[in-house]
This record gives sequence, C-alpha cells and structure tokens, in this order.
Amino acid sequence: MNAAADGGRTAGAGAGGGFIELDRVEKVFAVRRRTGLLRSERREVRAVDALSFTVARGEMVGYIGPNGAGKSTTVKMLTGILTPSGGRLRVAGIDPARERTRLAQRIGVVFGQRTTLWWDLPLIDSYRLMHRMYRIPRARYRENLDRCVELLELGDLLDVPVRQLSLGQRMRGDIAAALLHDPEVLYLDEPTIGLDVVSKARVREFLRDLNAERGTTVLLTTHDLQDIEQVCSRVMVIDHGRLVYDGPLAGLHEAGGSERVLVVDLERELPPIEAPPARVVRVEGPRQWLAFPAAQSAAPLVARIAAEHPLVDLSVREPDIEAVIARMYAATAPVTPP
Repeated sequence: MNAAADGGRTAGAGAGGGFIELDRVEKVFAVRRRTGLLRSERREVRAVDALSFTVARGEMVGYIGPNGAGKSTTVKMLTGILTPSGGRLRVAGIDPARERTRLAQRIGVVFGQRTTLWWDLPLIDSYRLMHRMYRIPRARYRENLDRCVELLELGDLLDVPVRQLSLGQRMRGDIAAALLHDPEVLYLDEPTIGLDVVSKARVREFLRDLNAERGTTVLLTTHDLQDIEQVCSRVMVIDHGRLVYDGPLAGLHEAGGSERVLVVDLERELPPIEAPPARVVRVEGPRQWLAFPAAQSAAPLVARIAAEHPLVDLSVREPDIEAVIARMYAATAPVTPP
C-alpha cells in the first residue's frame, strides 16, 4: 500500500517511533510580480502543501522530486532555517524554528550548492573552528576527524585552502564537517553533485557504514537516483509540495507502472514470441525484446520461453527509475484549464 495515501504518517514509524515528524506542514512564500511601470501584484507560492510523514531513528530515506518540488524547503524547515507557515514539525522532539541552537547540536547538514567551510582557510582550520563552535570533547573530535579523513580520503587536502579544492573535494570536506559533532540525524541535499564515479562510490559506502555503525538517521535529497538505489531502503517522492509516494524503492516500479525487459537470443529468426503478460516490443533477426511488469518475477517467463523456443542466451534489463518517476510526476501534475 502507498503510504502517501494516509499522509505518509504510517511509514517509518518503527519501534523507536518518529524521530522526524511532520504533520500537515505548509510553507507559503509571498512573491511580488511587476505588472506595469509603477504597479505590481502580490501572489502566494505554496512550496510545501499539507506535508505529513515520519522517519524513524536510524532510517536512511531518499527524498526526491523535480526542481521546485519543495525538497530543499522541507530540509530548511527541518533545520530551523525556515519557519513553517502551518502544521506541526518536530525533530527528536524539538521544534526546529523555536529551538534552532539546541537542535544544531543534534543534526548535521550538507547543502551541495553551498559550503559550511571557511573559503580562504585550509580545510583543517575549518574543522578546528567547528571543534570550538560545537564544544566537541577533544578525544571525540580527534576520533571523528581521523575516521572521516581516512574514509573520505582527505589526508592530502587538510592543509589546502578551501577555495583551491575541486567541487568533489569540497563536498567530501563538507560531509566530514557535518559529522564532527556526532549528529543523530544527517540531512544531505545533493551531496554527490560534481563528484566523479569513484568519489560517489566512496561517499555512498561511507554513508552506509555510518548508518550501520552509529545508527545515524539520514535524509537524502538528490537528482542522482543511484544514490537512492545504493544507500536508501525507503524513498519519498514529492511533487508540487505534496507527497505522492512513500514506501520501498521497489514499489516505485509498481506505482509508476514500470516494466522490465527480457532480451532473448534465439537460434534462428522466428515470429514474435507469445507469452502473456509479456509482450514483444522489438525484433531484430533472432533477437527479441519482451516487456513485462517490473513487479513480477522473471523466472516463470524465462522458464516458459526456454521450454518452448530454441534459446541461445537471454538477459533482463531493469527499468529506468528516472522514467518511472517522470510518469508519476505526469500522473500527479495539475491540469491547466483551457
């Protein structure tokens, strides 16, 4: 069942209860638009609309949606940077807007487009400043710093001014900075932007290890769906400020009506294979492509084709999750009246 159907409040409520809780949260911005030389009109933009969900302590959740869907606005409300226009929001029992300083000791934040590091200082100096700002005990600071430096491979970068770091190096530095004070929850807004394939793999592995070893709760927003596939077991999809899906990653395929493709190589050219509910979508000589619902196992289809046709080889192609989400967006997009 799609948890978004009941406002998303049932998903993620594990034995530890909701560590992050949103109940019909709204955020409305007032925008002025010029309509003439001396005239302008005021209108309201609803960035987040009656958004409800819970995240249990220790969960790793992907939070995805198109540009302008409300992802970053949600994260900013969760950190206390923005105040909700309505609804109720709590992180570890704390109202972020009212107790932002208290909450800061328990959360870590990485915004891919912005840095928390001091631009003209060597990377290590930023870490030393955070050591003092967060009043981190010396032994704990040293342990966390050594661990981040090793796992994120920052050893050769510590004495380099931040302005001289590449985007990928700076992102790794920002992730380390967000973890020095042992936050209970980590918000990551596009954390792998600008990273090469190797760096992305390193960051993903680091996040999995962090969650496994320390039980850190992670809320990840990204346009790179491989981040979600490799890090998160649960995904929430937001569009036009509303939750349109909340559940396991595999359920996205069913919700979006996605299909897998079985590529069959036969000994010779034959008429299109008939094996409902699969259907042939392409034929090139002895090779045929059969689409079938992604939620179904490929095993019965493979067994049937192998028993009835002269089979040489086959492979299964997984659906493109980006296409699945695009179909979900199209299905939930508001219709513009003529």
